[in-house]
Amino acid sequence: MDLDALVTGDAAGAASTAARAAGVSVRELTELADIERACRLFDEIWRPNPANPPMTTELMRALTKAGNYAVGAYDGNVLVGACVGFFGPPADEALHSHIAGVAPTALGRGVGYALKLHQRAWALGRDVTEIAWTYDPLVRRNSYFNLVKLGARPAEYLPNFYGGMHDGINGDGDTDRLLVRWELCDPAVVTACAGEFRPADAMAELAAGAVAGLSAGTDGWPASRTAGAVSPGRPLLVAVPADIEGLRVANPGCAAAWRSALREVLAPAMAAGGRVTGFDKAGWYVVETQEDIR
Repeated sequence: MDLDALVTGDAAGAASTAARAAGVSVRELTELADIERACRLFDEIWRPNPANPPMTTELMRALTKAGNYAVGAYDGNVLVGACVGFFGPPADEALHSHIAGVAPTALGRGVGYALKLHQRAWALGRDVTEIAWTYDPLVRRNSYFNLVKLGARPAEYLPNFYGGMHDGINGDGDTDRLLVRWELCDPAVVTACAGEFRPADAMAELAAGAVAGLSAGTDGWPASRTAGAVSPGRPLLVAVPADIEGLRVANPGCAAAWRSALREVLAPAMAAGGRVTGFDKAGWYVVETQEDIR
């Protein structure tokens, strides 16, 4: 068996293990009724403005007909998660994962992890070696999921990428996003997909000389901030709040301040060549220079 076949086989095995652990079966959405149910699930999760749904039946139907990725995670006959992606330019051999969501009743079971590992195996089976997607860098649990549990790495900070979405998750503020790239055969990704997670240790980084570029005050508002490039040998630590979605409801002003502070610190650090190399579950990004990484 050649190396490519071995990696693809391992990916399929990891995906099956994750699905069993989550208590779901993951399968492609081909029937119109299943596609309609997936769109309703996305609406239930995002609670969008009716004029701006996160996905429509017509679009998903067209994407699946063209050979793109659309799957559902089923607990028995109940759809509890779904994920949709589409191919990028042919030369890139890449997939863009546009939307993925899990029903509130199924959170905490590993359904999202099972969906992404299925997506990885599906992509590798089609000679696709990279998957990219965007996510809100202020959402702590998504940062941990993407960077630690999956081993993806941020490539670009995108200010107000989608404009106003005005839904139940994003609220009415700017929609800054991190574009992450998931190199499917990278050793760190293979390790993460085997269930071996390696979170960053922010306190150890601080003890070794890292700079706290953005931290949280005792009142929950963003406190110290240091904008600009990362210094060689001194990684930058950038904090995010514990629950930005709750803040958007309870204290919109504080949520907006976090959006501005994160953009002020993380965007220029990445633009200057800093690379986000990890995330601490306590809510810290670790940003290093190329010199530090080597």
